[in-house]
Amino acid sequence: QVQLVESGGGLVQAGGSLRLSCAASGRTFRNYAMGWFRQAPGKEREFVAAVNLSGVLTYYAASVKGRFTISRDNAKNTVDLQMNNLKPEDTAVYYCAARGLSHSYYAGDYPYWGQGTQVTVSS
Repeated sequence: QVQLVESGGGLVQAGGSLRLSCAASGRTFRNYAMGWFRQAPGKEREFVAAVNLSGVLTYYAASVKGRFTISRDNAKNTVDLQMNNLKPEDTAVYYCAARGLSHSYYAGDYPYWGQGTQVTVSS
């Protein structure tokens, strides 16, 4: 089992920045690829970003590429999502997720999830 707790959400104006953090506990963090997903009201949960076991390889949805940066610290058991130039369409609940070995773009492939943190971007 891996337990995940997100933090860092909030209300920000369009063009602003937020940094989300996800703290992991339980099994060995470095054995899990990590992802961030988001879900807006009335919409399906969608992929935002992922990082491989070592943190060298990162993957992004087209809608956030160039604005968001995912990173992990295996010594601290954390994965962060730096979000810059935020847009109203980024408003959603953001979830941290863990998956053994390799990343995936599909939420159903991740067995471990945090409780989510709300991000609201005002226009």
